[in-house]
Amino acid sequence: MHCAVVLGAARAASTTPLLRARLLRMARCAMTTSMLHVPPPQGLLRPLAMPERLLLGPGPSNVPPRILAAGGRQLLGHMHPEVLQVMDEIKAGIQYAFQTQNRLTLAVSGTGHCAMEAALLNLLEHGDTALVAINGIWGQRAADIARRLGANVHELLKSPGEYFTPWDIEEGLARHKPSVLFITHGESSTGVLQPLERLGELCHRHGCLLLVDAVASLGGAPIFMDQQEIDVLYSGSQKVLNAPPGSAPISFSERAREKMLKRKTKPPSFYLDMGWLANYWGCDGEPRRYHHTAPINSFFSLREGLAMLVELGLESSWERHRANCTQLCQGLHDLGLELFVKEEEARLPTITTVRVPEGYNWKEITAFLMDNHAIEIAGGLGPSVGKVLRIGLMGCNSTSGNVDRVLRALQDALGCCRRSRL
Repeated sequence: MHCAVVLGAARAASTTPLLRARLLRMARCAMTTSMLHVPPPQGLLRPLAMPERLLLGPGPSNVPPRILAAGGRQLLGHMHPEVLQVMDEIKAGIQYAFQTQNRLTLAVSGTGHCAMEAALLNLLEHGDTALVAINGIWGQRAADIARRLGANVHELLKSPGEYFTPWDIEEGLARHKPSVLFITHGESSTGVLQPLERLGELCHRHGCLLLVDAVASLGGAPIFMDQQEIDVLYSGSQKVLNAPPGSAPISFSERAREKMLKRKTKPPSFYLDMGWLANYWGCDGEPRRYHHTAPINSFFSLREGLAMLVELGLESSWERHRANCTQLCQGLHDLGLELFVKEEEARLPTITTVRVPEGYNWKEITAFLMDNHAIEIAGGLGPSVGKVLRIGLMGCNSTSGNVDRVLRALQDALGCCRRSRL
């Protein structure tokens, strides 16, 4: 009704152009307003405010100022030569971190979980046989994805906290004759570091490709893609590399590349089709073509994370994570806590798991550290839910000072959160 009145007044005032124009603007405003049934969200009218916390969970880790600054740079076009140069530097950094000379090395535009999907959907076709080593949640996830792709999935099982021996693997390869074996190097849900020696050799002897998840271990524990004959290796940006989540390093051996070239069907995802991605990343020797708009600022951050790892050096990074993990484990033992992974050599240096002590609720402990010490640690995940606390020391967060800080906070929590044993 109000709009009609204003429009009528505008027509009546046709002999007065300025008045008519003003009334028409009022009419349009009234009509537009009347069409909006969802009001502006009040939360978005307030400034963004986030607390400062020390992230000592299983990831993400805190981002150092240098990487934050890189991610805050002004955008460039995703096909600009400067961005392509950054992508080339990322490739070289991944080759160093993975210790590989594979041509097909790049970063997927997504998290480590996206890289898992990319690896599986490019390697597997409907009816292929996959063998998945499961001792935590990431093997479970890989088996789920492989089944969705129509693969015949066989599972090798170990209890949480345990790892696979070469004899376990060889028995599974001989029995099931898979084309792909999936195994997790750093099982973040249980804190296990999986030995990889001889696994690539065994796989190739049985005509199988070795696919390794190194999201939680890259940069924190030794891994040698070429020497260990790993066919596909992937990781994430948000752990030891200390970049925000959103870009995931991945590399394919020549064996893996040949298998993908011989596919009878196209990969079921265009976005993660490694043929297209290889071209976009300059891995196939052909002129680069547009595939998708890359997360450019995520690439800037990943580039700086890799640069910091290169400057520190892999061996120094491995030693730093080993030493701080040892200090943490000793401190947890001194507090009377029980480490979940019994064998010291099988403990993941980046994420330590400790049993939830009897008489305590793990949720109360993690909430106490968050509320009273501004520190994040986590409970279990998947098969370890309710059984463990997970403490992460990754990249710039892996320091002796942070070990002391989290141990003091845990000691405080154990004194304040104790519950009845009845």
